[in-house]
Amino acid sequence: MNRRDFVYLGLFSVGGSVIAPRIVLAGIPANPMAGGVYYTKDAPGRWGEKVGSHLPGIELDKGAGGTTVRVVTGHEMKGYEHYIIKHVLLDGNFAFLDEHAFDPMQDKAPVSTFTLQDYSGPLYAISLCNRHDTWLNVIEV
Repeated sequence: MNRRDFVYLGLFSVGGSVIAPRIVLAGIPANPMAGGVYYTKDAPGRWGEKVGSHLPGIELDKGAGGTTVRVVTGHEMKGYEHYIIKHVLLDGNFAFLDEHAFDPMQDKAPVSTFTLQDYSGPLYAISLCNRHDTWLNVIEV
């Protein structure tokens, strides 16, 4: 391959990697990640029978010191064989707020407690299972 062909191939590759994803993603619906990167109650994908034990439940308690958020996943912890790895909180723009990682040899249940100061809007909770992927739930604060 001569130098000119090499340069053209490089430019074509860079252009394709920038333009092609935009063309492909242009027709994706409003909730593009559900069933692809994470699962929800309404879009459980291949794990339809796992919603009850993998979808994180979110409880709120608003008080003077802020909002206490309790995230519970009804999943048993079977050591490293099958367990919830962590809970993650995201704001309405899917920006990271906080997380809690579990030790499957010590934690009996996947329950996390977080405190938020002066937050309102949608709050997303993620529950990550080592076998059944990432699950997302939302609540309005």
